[in-house]
Amino acid sequence: MTFSTPFPPSLIPTPIFKPATTAASPSSYSPLLPQIRPSSSVLRCSSISDMDATAGQGLYPLHRCKTIHLVRHAQGIHNVEGEKDHSAYLSQELFDAHLTPLGWQQVDNLHKHVQACGLSKKVELVVVSPLLRTMQTAAGVFGGESYKDGIDVTPLMVANVGNSERPAISSLNRPPFLALELCREHLGVHPCDKRRSIHEYRPLFPAIDFSLIESDDDVLWTADVREKNEDVASRGMKFMNWLCTRKEKEIAVVSHSGFLFHALSAFGNDCHPLVKSEICKHFANCELRSMVIVDRGMIGSDSSTTNYPGKIPHGLDLPSDVANDKEELKLLNPYMTQSMETIKRAIRSPPPLGSVSSNQDPIKDKKMPTIKICKCQMVPMVPMVSMVSMVFRNCFA
Repeated sequence: MTFSTPFPPSLIPTPIFKPATTAASPSSYSPLLPQIRPSSSVLRCSSISDMDATAGQGLYPLHRCKTIHLVRHAQGIHNVEGEKDHSAYLSQELFDAHLTPLGWQQVDNLHKHVQACGLSKKVELVVVSPLLRTMQTAAGVFGGESYKDGIDVTPLMVANVGNSERPAISSLNRPPFLALELCREHLGVHPCDKRRSIHEYRPLFPAIDFSLIESDDDVLWTADVREKNEDVASRGMKFMNWLCTRKEKEIAVVSHSGFLFHALSAFGNDCHPLVKSEICKHFANCELRSMVIVDRGMIGSDSSTTNYPGKIPHGLDLPSDVANDKEELKLLNPYMTQSMETIKRAIRSPPPLGSVSSNQDPIKDKKMPTIKICKCQMVPMVPMVSMVSMVFRNCFA
């Protein structure tokens, strides 16, 4: 990620991630990280010393930032069988894989963690991949306690989903849950990554919102073509941009190892290698990492709730450096006015190449060095240099 070049005009600026303070223990699995570099421009600040750019810091407006809590689903039956024999991923018996008993223990432990650290009270939205194992994980981690009959609230998950022998989970005092196809696992070939029809899921997860899923059947999964890694990464970029458009400031995302790895590998190239690793390495089952996503391209339209305009009531508040510039402008104004008029005349009606303006008296009288404009016009150099310098100071102060 390069910070010295502007946004390419044909590209959409992509978000940048910075690690937040809340994260579960990292996975020990750290394969080589692909270097997908989103094009963007950003203001960075570093110390006056010759610090390496990768060790610098980023400074962003708070209202352009969101905190996202990324979770990989707990252990599924496909994880167990696939680790024993990779060809098992092709088995139809693993279609839309559900969680194992061990996976449910992982869910319970992460649920306790998000309760203990206060995260459960901060999350405003839970976005979940519409597969059985991710929705089980999302309901178990971010849902309420066991559902009790007589409470007039829709359950997040009914009892015994996926032969889990688990009680129903309540949606009482829980954030909205939203299913989204963009954060699904690699599409194609592996039956464990194929979803059921939405009409089958609705009675199992009554409180999950499936309204953003356009097709009832799984039209994205194909039996003979596996989605390419770069296509997963591209889909991940679309997902990150979609997150920037949401009004919520704290969002939990429950997804898959492959999707999270390829989506996040585009980020962190401007960071220390250890920070890059914190962002991009593979997730363990039921691992949680909290990140800050920064909308540097103004994809969203959030306004600040904490900024204050000042100058209430109105009063004089001109800074001293601006006052000095205004005083210089007063002194240079006669020369600047004449110079600008000369430039305008040269642009409107340039004289023949090689000729010189007849209006030379002010220059001759003041004996000031001159510069050529448009290869023909001569104007005082000092006012021009001062004027350009002052314009730059005022624009970038």
